[in-house]
Amino acid sequence: MTIRITSTQNPRIRQVLLLSKTRNRKKENLFIIEGIREISKAANAGYHFTATFFCPELLEDDSKKILDKLSPETELYEVTRHVYEKIAYRDNRDGVIIEAVPKYPEPEELILSENPLLLVLETIEKPGNIGAIFRTADAVKVDAVLVCDNNTDIYHPNIIRSSLGCLFTTQFSLCTPAEALHFLRSKGIRIISSALQTEVLYTDTDLTKPTALILGSEAEGLTEIWRRHSDAMVKIPMSGVADSLNVSVTAGIMVYEAWRQRYYSRVRNK
Repeated sequence: MTIRITSTQNPRIRQVLLLSKTRNRKKENLFIIEGIREISKAANAGYHFTATFFCPELLEDDSKKILDKLSPETELYEVTRHVYEKIAYRDNRDGVIIEAVPKYPEPEELILSENPLLLVLETIEKPGNIGAIFRTADAVKVDAVLVCDNNTDIYHPNIIRSSLGCLFTTQFSLCTPAEALHFLRSKGIRIISSALQTEVLYTDTDLTKPTALILGSEAEGLTEIWRRHSDAMVKIPMSGVADSLNVSVTAGIMVYEAWRQRYYSRVRNK
């Protein structure tokens, strides 16, 4: 049954508005997805949708297809344009907003390939950077991303938006650095850390074997646990005045170097 809502003071709308805050997303164990592309990827990844809010006058064909595929258990609310604009976070609006239940898989639940490539992110503060890294991880088919910061709101709207929904297409786990290290060691995965305090270039390091690329924050870099336990520390050469790159750019350069080495290694061995 579809329920029509015309007031922004409706209790159900007020509940949705609360999910704009990190503390409320965690407390209610719910988050919001906007954008047909992002909603489609979340649906394909098996996320459970608890409620859908749609504005008929904003719906296009792709939006209508999403509505047709919803589970009968999903609450369905038709809202006016005024109400929709109140709860929408994004400027680019497709007429559909989804309320969903998050997933928080443990590292041991991740399914890795025979020759895995992982990214480990330590205390990356800006949601836009995290989202951009997930977008790159999807492009290269990184096995998984380990996010080592329990304070990270992985379902922040800016992460979902900047990842273009690739948060839902790439395996991830939130864990401590110690948990990540234990997991990587247990799987026999080499630990390659990006750092300024080395003369070894990333292009001179073998990335064709099971590898985890470790990236720290631009401000603080990596903590001692990674500096102590890395199998290698590498850097990207800098010729200008700046001494570091944006962390999402660093991630892109390094994972594509791993892809280059692995792809051309297979071509050469044929």
